[in-house]
Amino acid sequence: MLPYTSMFALTLALALGATTATARDAAKAPTPQQRMADCNQQASDMTGAQRKSFMSACLKGEAVAMPAKQTQQEKMTACNAQAGSRNLKGADRRIFVSTCLRSDDTVSTPAH
Repeated sequence: MLPYTSMFALTLALALGATTATARDAAKAPTPQQRMADCNQQASDMTGAQRKSFMSACLKGEAVAMPAKQTQQEKMTACNAQAGSRNLKGADRRIFVSTCLRSDDTVSTPAH
């Protein structure tokens, strides 16, 4: 049988160990403010619906894959294909392609 002082020391050590583990686990989980800051930083180059859906998933703590950003050449190809499928010519085509290149939601397949 353990003397009372040894039993007290053992109980105290177990209690401190449990408190330390709980504090360590709490330190790993980000606060809502930290999560918002992290998600905002990750979504800094997103806009519109893409940003909204990313932020929603990120704030819920869901794993979110960052979408691949199109290169300028890929965007130009996609915008020209869309303009061609819409049979745009002259000034209308230039305006459409210019607007399309500025948008973040350009798709790589032409719209029909």
